[in-house]
Amino acid sequence: MTRPPLPFLIDSPWTSAAVVAALALVASALILAVLLKTGLAWRLATDIPNDRSLHTRPTPRIGGWGIVPVAVIAMLIVAPSMWLVVAGAAFLSAVSQIDDRRDLPARVRFAAHLLAVAVLIVLNPAPVPWWALAAVGFLMLWLVNLYNFMDGADGLAGGMALFGFGGYAAAALAGPVPQIDLGLASAAVAGAAAGFLLFNFHPARIFLGDSGSIPLGFLAGALGYWGWLKGTWPVWFPALVFTPFIADASVTLLRRLMRGEKFWQAHREHYYQRMVRLGMGHARTALAWYLLMLAGIMLANLALGFPPVGQWCAVAGWAIVVAAAGAVVDVSWRRHQSLPSEQP
Repeated sequence: MTRPPLPFLIDSPWTSAAVVAALALVASALILAVLLKTGLAWRLATDIPNDRSLHTRPTPRIGGWGIVPVAVIAMLIVAPSMWLVVAGAAFLSAVSQIDDRRDLPARVRFAAHLLAVAVLIVLNPAPVPWWALAAVGFLMLWLVNLYNFMDGADGLAGGMALFGFGGYAAAALAGPVPQIDLGLASAAVAGAAAGFLLFNFHPARIFLGDSGSIPLGFLAGALGYWGWLKGTWPVWFPALVFTPFIADASVTLLRRLMRGEKFWQAHREHYYQRMVRLGMGHARTALAWYLLMLAGIMLANLALGFPPVGQWCAVAGWAIVVAAAGAVVDVSWRRHQSLPSEQP
């Protein structure tokens, strides 16, 4: 285990990570507070509610303006070897900010996502067959986009970032193969997300926006890949950490594809959207997801100490738990639809 790369931090990796996360939280929150106070937030990007929205009033989409600059600068300081990950996140944030304001064509957005993922993998290839790298690249590309799909309820995407990257930090610092740089980088992203969450938990004063959700999705995949590349965790670990997000977005996509619908269009069919519409509301829905994700993260970190067979049993067992949770929402939704007072 190496010493923390910042000379002014205490030698304890956990204390170092806490300091980095706290500084990132404060910096992110200050940026967002200034944007709101000065009124710039509404000029940068504003979400206008429509019949597909869960919200009823215009709200600034500026979360990325607080999270990304803070995370990028912090990662360059605490983990300079990961500069290519930082560059990819900054590039996607810039493209997504343009999209927030001008609605770029889908092919342009997808090309940017593909470029960021491909460059990272090609310049930092894992020692596995090409088809395995291609599969990992596809999953990373899906993670970039699904994070955007899941940004639709107060406190949800921000909370998932806080817990998910916090889980990365814990595993990188205390796992079988510690990697302090990765742990501090993950802590920085988690802290920046926490600063955003102060303004995004219900009732939300700001939303994440594409300039925040797309880079966060990329970082979730890129840091997950980096940890696998460096031997910090097995390939299943990032997927288990972000299982609730991945499962919701993937199942919803498959259902829409099977019905021949345009999956890229806005809708209200995600599990979290149905939970809100079932009467749980934004706050209780977010808290339920926090508990589910926290349980998965604890299992993922615990399973790192298991033998390989035990690890995959843990993955399979958690998949069953998440599927059961989804089934409960499905049953409740069908009952809700059958009520005479149900509105389309």
